[in-house]
Amino acid sequence: MAKENNSDTFEVTNCDHKDEKEIDNNSLVPTSESIQNYIHIVRGQQIILDRDLARIYQVETSQMNRQVKRNIERFPEDFMFQLTKEEAFALKCQNGTSNRGGDRRALPHAFTEQGISMLAGLLRSDVAIQANIAIMRAFVAMRRFLTANAGMFQRIEQLEQHQMLTDQKVEQVLQRMDELSPTVTPEQIFATGCVWDAWSYVSQLVRSAKQRIILIDNFVDERVLTLLTKRGAGVSATIHSRYTEQFKLDLDKHNEQYEPIIFTQLSHKSHDRFLIIDDEVYLMGASVKDMGTSLCAITKMEMSPETILTLL
Repeated sequence: MAKENNSDTFEVTNCDHKDEKEIDNNSLVPTSESIQNYIHIVRGQQIILDRDLARIYQVETSQMNRQVKRNIERFPEDFMFQLTKEEAFALKCQNGTSNRGGDRRALPHAFTEQGISMLAGLLRSDVAIQANIAIMRAFVAMRRFLTANAGMFQRIEQLEQHQMLTDQKVEQVLQRMDELSPTVTPEQIFATGCVWDAWSYVSQLVRSAKQRIILIDNFVDERVLTLLTKRGAGVSATIHSRYTEQFKLDLDKHNEQYEPIIFTQLSHKSHDRFLIIDDEVYLMGASVKDMGTSLCAITKMEMSPETILTLL
C-alpha cells in the first residue's frame, strides 16, 4: 500500500495484486508493448484511464486520484478529464476494458500524455521512474503506428461513408418501389396456384392497419402468425379460431418474442372467413393459410365490423 505524504510527492511501493501476464519477467514494471493495450483514443486524444495508470504504477487508484485532486491546478482539461457515461460505455465494450480494476460507480478519469508526464512529477520511486519510461515509449510507438497506417484508416473511413451512401440509395429505391406498388383494391380474385399473389395482397392489407386486425378463420397455423408480424407497431391483433394444441404452442412461442396476439376460441362453427382491418371488413373465400392454392376471392363488405363481431 502506498503511504501518502503531505508534500506534492508520495512514495510508491509494490502492490500485492499484479497481473503476471502483463509483467515482464525481468522487471516489476509492465513493458511498453503491454502498456499499449491500455492506450485508447478518446476525444481525438491518446489517453490511459486512471485505474490502468494505478495498475502500472502499482498504487491504489483512489490514492492516486486523491493526490491528483490535491494538485488539481497542475491538471487542466487537456491533461486530464473525466469520461462521460457514453464514453465509459464505449470503452467498456472494447476488449479487455470492462473488468479491469473492477466495477466502479464513479466515472473514470482519463490522462493524456501531458497529464501522465505531470503525474510522474508527483511520484517518487524506482518503479515510478521505470513505469513512466515504459509509458512514454508506448505513446511514441502508438503514434508511429497511427502515422504508418493513416492511409489505411482513411480508406476504411471512405469505405464506411460509401457504405452509408449505398444504404441510403437502397432505402430510397425500396421506398420508391413501395410508392409504385399496386394499391389494395376492394375486390380481388386469385386463380389456382397464385399463392404468392394472394399472400402479397393479404400482407398489404395487414400493413395498412392503423389500429386493429381481427381474423375470423376456422383453420389457422403458424403461417398466420408470420403474416401478422407484418403489422405496424401498436396495432392490436386478434384471432378467432378453433383451438388446437399445436397452434396454441406456436402462439405462446410467438408471444414470447413479438407483440402479443390475442386468441379467442370460436363458440360455434363459422363457415366464412373474415378479416377486419380497422373499420373495414373483408370476406375471404379461403383460409389465409390456403389463399391462392385454389380459385378464391377477397371482397370488401359494406357493413360495420361490429355487426360481424356481434354474431360471434
